[in-house]
Amino acid sequence: MVSGRIEGILAAIERGGNRLPDPAILFFWLLLITWALSALLAPVSFGALDPRSGEPLQVINQLSGERLAAFLAGMVNTFISFHPLGVVLVAMLGVGVAEHSGFIRALLRRLLGDSPGPWLTPTVVLTGVLSHIAADAGYVVVIPLGAVIFLAAGRHPLAGIAAAFAGVSGGFSAGFLPTAIDPLLQGLTQEAGRIVDPALQVNPLANLGFTAVSTVLITGLGWWITDRIIEPRLSDTPVDGPATREAPTLETLSPRERRALRLALGAAGAGLVLLAMATWPADSPLRAPGGDITAFEAPLMQSIVPLIFLLFLIPGVVYGYASGGFGNHRDVVEGMSQAMSSMGYYIVLAFFAALFIYAFSQSNLGLLVAVYGAEGLRALALPPQITIIGVILLTGLANLFIGSASAKWALLAPILVPMLMNLGIAPELTQAAYRVGDSATNIITPLMPYFPLVVVYCKRYVNSAGIGTLISLMLPYSVAFLLGWTLLLLAWWATGLPLGIASAYSWSP
Repeated sequence: MVSGRIEGILAAIERGGNRLPDPAILFFWLLLITWALSALLAPVSFGALDPRSGEPLQVINQLSGERLAAFLAGMVNTFISFHPLGVVLVAMLGVGVAEHSGFIRALLRRLLGDSPGPWLTPTVVLTGVLSHIAADAGYVVVIPLGAVIFLAAGRHPLAGIAAAFAGVSGGFSAGFLPTAIDPLLQGLTQEAGRIVDPALQVNPLANLGFTAVSTVLITGLGWWITDRIIEPRLSDTPVDGPATREAPTLETLSPRERRALRLALGAAGAGLVLLAMATWPADSPLRAPGGDITAFEAPLMQSIVPLIFLLFLIPGVVYGYASGGFGNHRDVVEGMSQAMSSMGYYIVLAFFAALFIYAFSQSNLGLLVAVYGAEGLRALALPPQITIIGVILLTGLANLFIGSASAKWALLAPILVPMLMNLGIAPELTQAAYRVGDSATNIITPLMPYFPLVVVYCKRYVNSAGIGTLISLMLPYSVAFLLGWTLLLLAWWATGLPLGIASAYSWSP
Protein backbone atom coordinates (compact mmCIF):
# COMPACT_ATOMS: atom_id res chain seq x y z
CA MET A 1 0.00 0.00 0.00
CA VAL A 2 1.07 3.62 -0.50
CA SER A 3 2.25 5.37 2.68
CA GLY A 4 0.42 8.52 3.74
CA ARG A 5 3.41 10.77 3.02
CA ILE A 6 4.02 9.36 -0.47
CA GLU A 7 0.31 9.53 -1.26
CA GLY A 8 0.23 13.16 -0.17
CA ILE A 9 3.20 14.05 -2.39
CA LEU A 10 1.74 12.27 -5.42
CA ALA A 11 -1.68 13.80 -4.85
CA ALA A 12 -0.14 17.27 -4.63
CA ILE A 13 1.76 16.66 -7.87
CA GLU A 14 -1.44 15.52 -9.55
CA ARG A 15 -3.41 18.54 -8.34
CA GLY A 16 -0.67 20.96 -9.33
CA GLY A 17 -0.11 19.34 -12.70
CA ASN A 18 -3.80 19.29 -13.53
CA ARG A 19 -4.01 23.03 -12.80
CA LEU A 20 -1.69 23.56 -15.74
CA PRO A 21 -3.36 24.67 -18.96
CA ASP A 22 -4.59 22.16 -21.50
CA PRO A 23 -1.48 20.47 -23.02
CA ALA A 24 -2.02 22.24 -26.35
CA ILE A 25 -2.09 25.65 -24.64
CA LEU A 26 0.84 24.64 -22.42
CA PHE A 27 2.98 24.05 -25.50
CA PHE A 28 1.84 27.43 -26.84
CA TRP A 29 2.95 29.16 -23.62
CA LEU A 30 6.25 27.30 -23.71
CA LEU A 31 6.73 28.57 -27.25
CA LEU A 32 6.23 32.14 -26.05
CA ILE A 33 8.61 31.60 -23.12
CA THR A 34 11.24 30.17 -25.47
CA TRP A 35 10.93 33.20 -27.71
CA ALA A 36 11.27 35.58 -24.75
CA LEU A 37 14.27 33.77 -23.22
CA SER A 38 16.03 33.59 -26.57
CA ALA A 39 15.63 37.34 -27.01
CA LEU A 40 16.92 38.05 -23.50
CA LEU A 41 19.92 35.69 -23.70
CA ALA A 42 20.95 36.31 -27.30
CA PRO A 43 23.19 39.32 -26.42
CA VAL A 44 24.95 37.36 -23.63
CA SER A 45 28.44 35.96 -24.27
CA PHE A 46 28.63 32.63 -22.42
CA GLY A 47 32.23 31.72 -23.18
CA ALA A 48 31.34 28.08 -23.88
CA LEU A 49 31.91 26.33 -27.21
CA ASP A 50 29.27 24.66 -29.35
CA PRO A 51 30.42 20.99 -29.51
CA ARG A 52 28.96 20.63 -32.99
CA SER A 53 31.03 23.37 -34.60
CA GLY A 54 33.69 24.42 -32.12
CA GLU A 55 32.41 28.00 -32.38
CA PRO A 56 31.37 30.08 -29.34
CA LEU A 57 27.95 28.98 -28.10
CA GLN A 58 25.34 31.60 -28.84
CA VAL A 59 21.63 31.68 -28.05
CA ILE A 60 19.71 32.60 -31.22
CA ASN A 61 17.04 35.28 -30.88
CA GLN A 62 13.82 33.73 -32.20
CA LEU A 63 12.06 37.11 -32.17
CA SER A 64 14.31 38.66 -34.77
CA GLY A 65 12.65 39.52 -38.06
CA GLU A 66 14.63 36.91 -39.94
CA ARG A 67 13.79 34.10 -37.51
CA LEU A 68 10.09 35.00 -37.29
CA ALA A 69 9.89 35.05 -41.08
CA ALA A 70 11.53 31.62 -41.25
CA PHE A 71 9.17 30.37 -38.51
CA LEU A 72 6.10 31.46 -40.45
CA ALA A 73 7.41 30.24 -43.81
CA GLY A 74 8.23 26.82 -42.42
CA MET A 75 5.24 26.39 -40.09
CA VAL A 76 3.40 23.90 -42.30
CA ASN A 77 6.52 21.85 -42.94
CA THR A 78 7.40 21.93 -39.23
CA PHE A 79 4.00 20.46 -38.43
CA ILE A 80 3.82 17.79 -41.11
CA SER A 81 7.44 16.72 -40.52
CA PHE A 82 6.87 16.29 -36.76
CA HIS A 83 8.01 12.68 -36.45
CA PRO A 84 5.46 11.35 -33.91
CA LEU A 85 2.55 12.69 -35.99
CA GLY A 86 3.18 10.49 -39.01
CA VAL A 87 4.09 7.49 -36.86
CA VAL A 88 0.86 7.71 -34.88
CA LEU A 89 -1.53 8.41 -37.75
CA VAL A 90 -0.18 5.77 -40.15
CA ALA A 91 -0.10 3.09 -37.47
CA MET A 92 -3.59 4.04 -36.25
CA LEU A 93 -5.05 3.49 -39.73
CA GLY A 94 -4.20 -0.19 -39.43
CA VAL A 95 -5.12 -0.39 -35.76
CA GLY A 96 -8.47 1.25 -36.55
CA VAL A 97 -9.37 -1.54 -39.00
CA ALA A 98 -8.30 -4.20 -36.50
CA GLU A 99 -10.44 -2.60 -33.78
CA HIS A 100 -13.48 -2.00 -36.00
CA SER A 101 -13.46 -5.59 -37.27
CA GLY A 102 -13.38 -6.99 -33.73
CA PHE A 103 -9.99 -8.65 -34.26
CA ILE A 104 -8.28 -6.95 -31.30
CA ARG A 105 -11.18 -7.64 -28.95
CA ALA A 106 -11.28 -11.29 -29.99
CA LEU A 107 -7.52 -11.66 -29.59
CA LEU A 108 -7.61 -10.10 -26.12
CA ARG A 109 -10.52 -12.28 -25.05
CA ARG A 110 -8.55 -15.32 -26.14
CA LEU A 111 -5.31 -14.23 -24.47
CA LEU A 112 -6.93 -13.13 -21.24
CA GLY A 113 -8.86 -16.37 -21.03
CA ASP A 114 -5.60 -18.32 -21.13
CA SER A 115 -3.32 -16.03 -19.11
CA PRO A 116 -3.09 -16.23 -15.30
CA GLY A 117 -4.04 -12.94 -13.68
CA PRO A 118 -0.95 -12.50 -11.45
CA TRP A 119 1.32 -12.43 -14.52
CA LEU A 120 -0.64 -9.76 -16.36
CA THR A 121 1.37 -6.80 -15.05
CA PRO A 122 4.88 -8.14 -15.79
CA THR A 123 3.67 -9.32 -19.20
CA VAL A 124 2.53 -5.79 -20.08
CA VAL A 125 5.74 -4.17 -18.79
CA LEU A 126 7.96 -6.71 -20.56
CA THR A 127 6.02 -6.31 -23.80
CA GLY A 128 6.60 -2.58 -23.56
CA VAL A 129 10.34 -3.07 -23.13
CA LEU A 130 10.56 -5.52 -26.04
CA SER A 131 8.52 -3.23 -28.32
CA HIS A 132 11.68 -1.18 -28.97
CA ILE A 133 12.61 -3.73 -31.61
CA ALA A 134 9.84 -2.10 -33.66
CA ALA A 135 10.99 1.50 -33.09
CA ASP A 136 8.07 3.63 -31.77
CA ALA A 137 5.46 0.87 -32.02
CA GLY A 138 5.05 0.70 -28.26
CA TYR A 139 3.58 4.19 -28.05
CA VAL A 140 0.85 3.54 -30.59
CA VAL A 141 0.19 -0.15 -29.93
CA VAL A 142 1.36 -1.43 -26.53
CA ILE A 143 0.27 1.50 -24.34
CA PRO A 144 -3.37 1.68 -25.51
CA LEU A 145 -3.58 -2.12 -25.46
CA GLY A 146 -2.28 -2.09 -21.88
CA ALA A 147 -5.36 -0.09 -20.90
CA VAL A 148 -7.70 -2.38 -22.82
CA ILE A 149 -6.19 -5.54 -21.32
CA PHE A 150 -6.34 -4.24 -17.74
CA LEU A 151 -9.94 -3.07 -18.19
CA ALA A 152 -10.99 -6.41 -19.63
CA ALA A 153 -9.37 -8.15 -16.66
CA GLY A 154 -11.39 -6.02 -14.24
CA ARG A 155 -8.46 -3.77 -13.30
CA HIS A 156 -8.06 -0.02 -13.65
CA PRO A 157 -7.15 0.93 -17.24
CA LEU A 158 -4.85 3.77 -16.12
CA ALA A 159 -2.74 1.19 -14.29
CA GLY A 160 -2.40 -0.66 -17.60
CA ILE A 161 -1.34 2.56 -19.33
CA ALA A 162 1.18 3.28 -16.58
CA ALA A 163 2.67 -0.22 -16.70
CA ALA A 164 2.96 -0.17 -20.47
CA PHE A 165 4.35 3.40 -20.56
CA ALA A 166 6.92 2.43 -17.94
CA GLY A 167 8.13 -0.43 -20.14
CA VAL A 168 7.98 1.39 -23.46
CA SER A 169 9.51 4.71 -22.44
CA GLY A 170 11.01 4.28 -18.97
CA GLY A 171 12.70 1.07 -20.10
CA PHE A 172 13.72 2.51 -23.47
CA SER A 173 17.37 1.43 -23.12
CA ALA A 174 16.61 -2.08 -21.87
CA GLY A 175 16.11 -5.07 -24.14
CA PHE A 176 17.34 -8.58 -24.89
CA LEU A 177 17.93 -7.90 -28.58
CA PRO A 178 19.69 -5.17 -30.56
CA THR A 179 17.56 -2.34 -31.89
CA ALA A 180 18.12 0.55 -34.28
CA ILE A 181 19.16 2.82 -31.40
CA ASP A 182 22.29 0.72 -30.68
CA PRO A 183 24.23 1.50 -33.87
CA LEU A 184 22.90 5.06 -33.82
CA LEU A 185 24.33 5.79 -30.35
CA GLN A 186 27.49 3.80 -31.11
CA GLY A 187 28.24 5.93 -34.15
CA LEU A 188 27.93 9.14 -32.13
CA THR A 189 30.02 7.68 -29.28
CA GLN A 190 32.76 6.56 -31.64
CA GLU A 191 32.98 9.89 -33.44
CA ALA A 192 33.10 11.75 -30.12
CA GLY A 193 35.82 9.43 -28.80
CA ARG A 194 37.93 9.99 -31.90
CA ILE A 195 38.40 13.57 -30.79
CA VAL A 196 40.88 12.06 -28.30
CA ASP A 197 41.79 8.77 -30.06
CA PRO A 198 41.44 8.90 -33.87
CA ALA A 199 41.73 5.09 -34.08
CA LEU A 200 38.97 4.37 -31.55
CA GLN A 201 36.50 1.60 -32.44
CA VAL A 202 33.24 1.14 -30.52
CA ASN A 203 31.17 -1.98 -31.15
CA PRO A 204 27.46 -1.36 -31.89
CA LEU A 205 26.62 -4.04 -29.28
CA ALA A 206 28.98 -2.66 -26.63
CA ASN A 207 26.12 -2.36 -24.09
CA LEU A 208 24.07 -5.45 -25.02
CA GLY A 209 24.92 -7.49 -21.91
CA PHE A 210 23.97 -4.65 -19.58
CA THR A 211 20.77 -3.77 -21.44
CA ALA A 212 19.69 -7.43 -21.49
CA VAL A 213 19.96 -7.77 -17.71
CA SER A 214 18.33 -4.34 -17.36
CA THR A 215 15.22 -5.85 -18.92
CA VAL A 216 14.76 -8.09 -15.89
CA LEU A 217 15.28 -5.15 -13.52
CA ILE A 218 12.80 -2.87 -15.31
CA THR A 219 10.18 -5.62 -15.54
CA GLY A 220 10.50 -6.43 -11.84
CA LEU A 221 10.42 -2.83 -10.67
CA GLY A 222 7.53 -1.99 -13.01
CA TRP A 223 5.58 -5.01 -11.74
CA TRP A 224 6.04 -4.10 -8.07
CA ILE A 225 5.28 -0.39 -8.50
CA THR A 226 2.14 -1.04 -10.57
CA ASP A 227 0.64 -3.57 -8.16
CA ARG A 228 1.76 -2.02 -4.88
CA ILE A 229 1.67 1.73 -5.51
CA ILE A 230 -0.22 2.67 -8.67
CA GLU A 231 -3.32 0.47 -8.47
CA PRO A 232 -4.02 1.26 -4.78
CA ARG A 233 -3.84 4.99 -5.65
CA LEU A 234 -6.33 4.49 -8.47
CA SER A 235 -8.89 2.59 -6.40
CA ASP A 236 -11.01 5.73 -5.90
CA THR A 237 -10.54 7.11 -9.42
CA PRO A 238 -13.74 6.65 -11.45
CA VAL A 239 -13.50 5.04 -14.87
CA ASP A 240 -15.88 7.29 -16.78
CA GLY A 241 -14.24 8.01 -20.13
CA PRO A 242 -15.75 7.36 -23.56
CA ALA A 243 -13.59 4.29 -24.26
CA THR A 244 -15.25 2.35 -21.43
CA ARG A 245 -18.50 2.08 -23.37
CA GLU A 246 -17.04 -0.60 -25.65
CA ALA A 247 -14.76 -2.37 -23.19
CA PRO A 248 -13.93 -5.97 -24.17
CA THR A 249 -15.20 -8.77 -22.00
CA LEU A 250 -13.92 -12.25 -21.26
CA GLU A 251 -16.87 -14.01 -22.88
CA THR A 252 -16.03 -17.22 -24.73
CA LEU A 253 -15.55 -16.82 -28.46
CA SER A 254 -18.16 -18.39 -30.70
CA PRO A 255 -17.05 -21.11 -33.16
CA ARG A 256 -17.21 -18.63 -36.05
CA GLU A 257 -15.14 -16.09 -34.10
CA ARG A 258 -12.53 -18.73 -33.23
CA ARG A 259 -12.26 -19.72 -36.88
CA ALA A 260 -11.97 -16.09 -37.95
CA LEU A 261 -9.27 -15.51 -35.34
CA ARG A 262 -7.27 -18.51 -36.58
CA LEU A 263 -7.49 -17.26 -40.15
CA ALA A 264 -6.48 -13.74 -39.12
CA LEU A 265 -3.49 -14.95 -37.10
CA GLY A 266 -2.56 -17.26 -39.96
CA ALA A 267 -2.59 -14.29 -42.36
CA ALA A 268 -0.40 -12.28 -39.97
CA GLY A 269 1.97 -15.22 -39.59
CA ALA A 270 2.20 -15.70 -43.33
CA GLY A 271 3.04 -12.02 -43.71
CA LEU A 272 5.85 -12.30 -41.15
CA VAL A 273 7.24 -15.38 -42.91
CA LEU A 274 7.27 -13.53 -46.23
CA LEU A 275 9.03 -10.60 -44.55
CA ALA A 276 11.66 -12.93 -43.05
CA MET A 277 12.21 -14.53 -46.46
CA ALA A 278 12.59 -11.11 -48.06
CA THR A 279 15.22 -10.00 -45.52
CA TRP A 280 17.14 -13.32 -45.40
CA PRO A 281 19.42 -12.86 -48.46
CA ALA A 282 22.62 -10.97 -47.70
CA ASP A 283 21.92 -8.62 -50.61
CA SER A 284 18.27 -8.01 -49.65
CA PRO A 285 17.11 -4.48 -50.48
CA LEU A 286 15.68 -4.34 -46.96
CA ARG A 287 19.19 -4.47 -45.49
CA ALA A 288 21.65 -1.61 -45.06
CA PRO A 289 24.39 -1.26 -47.71
CA GLY A 290 26.74 -3.26 -45.49
CA GLY A 291 24.21 -6.08 -45.08
CA ASP A 292 23.14 -5.20 -41.52
CA ILE A 293 19.45 -5.62 -40.71
CA THR A 294 19.33 -3.56 -37.49
CA ALA A 295 21.37 -0.59 -38.71
CA PHE A 296 19.51 2.70 -38.51
CA GLU A 297 19.81 3.26 -42.26
CA ALA A 298 18.47 -0.22 -43.14
CA PRO A 299 15.18 0.10 -45.10
CA LEU A 300 13.70 -2.57 -42.82
CA MET A 301 14.24 -0.36 -39.75
CA GLN A 302 12.87 2.65 -41.61
CA SER A 303 9.77 0.67 -42.63
CA ILE A 304 8.68 -0.33 -39.14
CA VAL A 305 5.64 1.95 -39.04
CA PRO A 306 4.27 0.83 -42.45
CA LEU A 307 4.86 -2.76 -41.33
CA ILE A 308 2.83 -2.10 -38.17
CA PHE A 309 0.09 -0.69 -40.38
CA LEU A 310 0.05 -3.90 -42.45
CA LEU A 311 0.39 -6.16 -39.41
CA PHE A 312 -2.92 -4.82 -38.09
CA LEU A 313 -4.64 -4.12 -41.39
CA ILE A 314 -4.27 -7.60 -42.92
CA PRO A 315 -5.51 -9.70 -39.97
CA GLY A 316 -8.16 -7.06 -39.26
CA VAL A 317 -9.58 -7.36 -42.77
CA VAL A 318 -9.37 -11.17 -42.72
CA TYR A 319 -11.11 -11.34 -39.34
CA GLY A 320 -13.78 -8.86 -40.38
CA TYR A 321 -14.82 -10.82 -43.47
CA ALA A 322 -14.46 -14.26 -41.83
CA SER A 323 -16.49 -13.30 -38.76
CA GLY A 324 -19.18 -11.50 -40.71
CA GLY A 325 -18.31 -8.12 -39.22
CA PHE A 326 -17.35 -6.72 -42.63
CA GLY A 327 -19.77 -6.85 -45.53
CA ASN A 328 -17.75 -4.87 -48.08
CA HIS A 329 -14.78 -2.54 -48.50
CA ARG A 330 -16.71 0.38 -47.03
CA ASP A 331 -16.47 -1.24 -43.61
CA VAL A 332 -12.68 -1.23 -43.91
CA VAL A 333 -12.68 2.48 -44.75
CA GLU A 334 -15.12 3.13 -41.91
CA GLY A 335 -12.66 1.55 -39.45
CA MET A 336 -9.90 3.86 -40.67
CA SER A 337 -12.21 6.88 -40.50
CA GLN A 338 -13.23 6.15 -36.92
CA ALA A 339 -9.58 5.81 -35.90
CA MET A 340 -8.76 9.19 -37.43
CA SER A 341 -11.76 10.90 -35.84
CA SER A 342 -10.55 9.80 -32.41
CA MET A 343 -7.13 11.38 -33.07
CA GLY A 344 -8.40 14.93 -33.62
CA TYR A 345 -7.26 16.13 -30.19
CA TYR A 346 -3.81 14.63 -30.66
CA ILE A 347 -3.40 16.39 -34.01
CA VAL A 348 -4.03 19.72 -32.26
CA LEU A 349 -1.48 18.80 -29.57
CA ALA A 350 1.05 17.78 -32.20
CA PHE A 351 0.71 21.12 -33.98
CA PHE A 352 1.68 23.19 -30.94
CA ALA A 353 4.27 20.65 -29.73
CA ALA A 354 5.99 20.69 -33.12
CA LEU A 355 6.18 24.50 -33.15
CA PHE A 356 7.60 24.64 -29.62
CA ILE A 357 10.21 21.92 -30.22
CA TYR A 358 11.30 23.64 -33.42
CA ALA A 359 11.78 27.00 -31.69
CA PHE A 360 13.50 25.44 -28.67
CA SER A 361 15.94 23.57 -30.90
CA GLN A 362 16.68 26.59 -33.07
CA SER A 363 17.31 28.80 -30.03
CA ASN A 364 20.16 26.62 -28.62
CA LEU A 365 18.65 26.86 -25.11
CA GLY A 366 18.73 23.08 -24.67
CA LEU A 367 22.35 22.97 -25.81
CA LEU A 368 23.20 25.67 -23.28
CA VAL A 369 21.85 23.51 -20.43
CA ALA A 370 23.78 20.46 -21.66
CA VAL A 371 27.11 22.23 -22.10
CA TYR A 372 27.13 23.95 -18.72
CA GLY A 373 26.01 20.79 -16.96
CA ALA A 374 28.91 18.85 -18.48
CA GLU A 375 31.36 21.61 -17.61
CA GLY A 376 30.12 21.47 -14.03
CA LEU A 377 30.95 17.76 -13.89
CA ARG A 378 34.44 18.43 -15.20
CA ALA A 379 35.06 21.15 -12.61
CA LEU A 380 34.06 18.90 -9.69
CA ALA A 381 36.83 16.32 -10.47
CA LEU A 382 34.99 13.57 -8.57
CA PRO A 383 35.86 9.85 -8.23
CA PRO A 384 34.91 7.76 -11.32
CA GLN A 385 31.82 6.20 -9.74
CA ILE A 386 30.50 9.58 -8.62
CA THR A 387 31.28 11.01 -12.06
CA ILE A 388 29.23 8.27 -13.72
CA ILE A 389 26.35 9.03 -11.34
CA GLY A 390 26.74 12.68 -12.34
CA VAL A 391 26.51 11.73 -16.03
CA ILE A 392 23.29 9.82 -15.32
CA LEU A 393 21.76 12.73 -13.41
CA LEU A 394 22.88 15.28 -16.00
CA THR A 395 21.37 13.19 -18.77
CA GLY A 396 18.15 12.75 -16.82
CA LEU A 397 17.95 16.52 -16.34
CA ALA A 398 18.72 17.27 -20.01
CA ASN A 399 16.10 14.70 -20.97
CA LEU A 400 13.42 16.88 -19.39
CA PHE A 401 14.15 19.48 -22.08
CA ILE A 402 15.44 17.48 -25.08
CA GLY A 403 13.30 14.40 -25.72
CA SER A 404 15.11 12.77 -28.64
CA ALA A 405 17.72 10.22 -27.51
CA SER A 406 19.80 10.63 -30.65
CA ALA A 407 19.62 14.44 -30.72
CA LYS A 408 20.55 14.65 -27.05
CA TRP A 409 23.50 12.28 -27.42
CA ALA A 410 24.63 14.16 -30.52
CA LEU A 411 24.94 17.20 -28.25
CA LEU A 412 26.32 15.50 -25.13
CA ALA A 413 28.66 12.87 -26.62
CA PRO A 414 31.26 15.34 -28.00
CA ILE A 415 31.43 16.84 -24.49
CA LEU A 416 31.12 13.84 -22.18
CA VAL A 417 32.96 11.08 -24.05
CA PRO A 418 36.29 12.91 -24.55
CA MET A 419 36.06 14.47 -21.08
CA LEU A 420 35.63 11.10 -19.39
CA MET A 421 38.25 9.44 -21.59
CA ASN A 422 40.71 12.00 -20.20
CA LEU A 423 39.62 10.82 -16.74
CA GLY A 424 40.29 7.18 -17.70
CA ILE A 425 36.65 6.16 -18.27
CA ALA A 426 35.93 4.14 -21.44
CA PRO A 427 33.39 5.43 -24.00
CA GLU A 428 31.31 2.24 -23.62
CA LEU A 429 30.74 2.97 -19.91
CA THR A 430 29.87 6.61 -20.59
CA GLN A 431 27.36 5.49 -23.21
CA ALA A 432 25.78 3.01 -20.77
CA ALA A 433 25.43 5.76 -18.14
CA TYR A 434 23.83 8.01 -20.73
CA ARG A 435 21.29 5.33 -21.61
CA VAL A 436 20.23 4.96 -17.97
CA GLY A 437 19.63 8.69 -17.49
CA ASP A 438 17.98 9.05 -20.89
CA SER A 439 15.38 6.37 -20.14
CA ALA A 440 14.43 6.98 -16.51
CA THR A 441 13.03 10.50 -16.92
CA ASN A 442 11.30 9.97 -20.27
CA ILE A 443 8.04 9.23 -18.51
CA ILE A 444 7.75 12.42 -16.44
CA THR A 445 8.43 15.17 -18.96
CA PRO A 446 5.58 16.72 -20.96
CA LEU A 447 8.21 17.73 -23.54
CA MET A 448 8.74 14.12 -24.61
CA PRO A 449 7.02 14.02 -28.04
CA TYR A 450 4.71 11.11 -27.17
CA PHE A 451 3.76 12.35 -23.70
CA PRO A 452 0.68 14.28 -24.93
CA LEU A 453 -0.47 11.15 -26.76
CA VAL A 454 -0.37 9.16 -23.50
CA VAL A 455 -2.41 11.92 -21.82
CA VAL A 456 -4.99 11.43 -24.58
CA TYR A 457 -5.06 7.69 -23.83
CA CYS A 458 -5.72 8.46 -20.15
CA LYS A 459 -8.59 10.82 -20.97
CA ARG A 460 -10.27 8.04 -22.95
CA TYR A 461 -10.87 6.22 -19.65
CA VAL A 462 -10.90 9.01 -17.02
CA ASN A 463 -12.45 12.30 -18.08
CA SER A 464 -10.62 14.34 -15.43
CA ALA A 465 -7.15 12.98 -16.35
CA GLY A 466 -4.52 15.53 -17.32
CA ILE A 467 -0.80 16.18 -17.32
CA GLY A 468 -0.66 16.07 -13.52
CA THR A 469 -2.45 12.72 -13.45
CA LEU A 470 0.09 11.12 -15.75
CA ILE A 471 3.14 12.66 -14.05
CA SER A 472 1.94 11.54 -10.61
CA LEU A 473 1.36 8.03 -11.97
CA MET A 474 4.79 7.82 -13.57
CA LEU A 475 6.95 9.55 -10.94
CA PRO A 476 7.32 6.43 -8.74
CA TYR A 477 8.53 4.47 -11.78
CA SER A 478 10.97 7.23 -12.73
CA VAL A 479 12.53 7.44 -9.26
CA ALA A 480 12.73 3.66 -8.89
CA PHE A 481 14.21 3.18 -12.36
CA LEU A 482 16.77 5.93 -11.82
CA LEU A 483 17.93 4.54 -8.47
CA GLY A 484 17.71 0.84 -9.33
CA TRP A 485 19.30 1.16 -12.75
CA THR A 486 22.16 3.31 -11.42
CA LEU A 487 22.89 0.75 -8.71
CA LEU A 488 22.80 -2.04 -11.30
CA LEU A 489 25.34 -0.22 -13.47
CA LEU A 490 27.65 0.41 -10.52
CA ALA A 491 27.34 -3.23 -9.39
CA TRP A 492 27.95 -4.45 -12.95
CA TRP A 493 31.05 -2.30 -13.11
CA ALA A 494 32.28 -3.56 -9.71
CA THR A 495 32.02 -7.20 -10.78
CA GLY A 496 33.89 -6.56 -14.03
CA LEU A 497 31.28 -8.33 -16.13
CA PRO A 498 31.41 -7.08 -19.74
CA LEU A 499 28.90 -4.40 -20.63
CA GLY A 500 28.54 -6.00 -24.04
CA ILE A 501 30.61 -7.15 -27.00
CA ALA A 502 34.17 -5.77 -27.17
CA SER A 503 33.43 -3.33 -24.33
CA ALA A 504 35.66 -1.82 -21.63
CA TYR A 505 35.35 0.17 -18.43
CA SER A 506 38.64 2.06 -18.50
CA TRP A 507 40.60 3.83 -21.20
CA SER A 508 44.21 4.83 -21.49
CA PRO A 509 46.14 6.41 -24.40
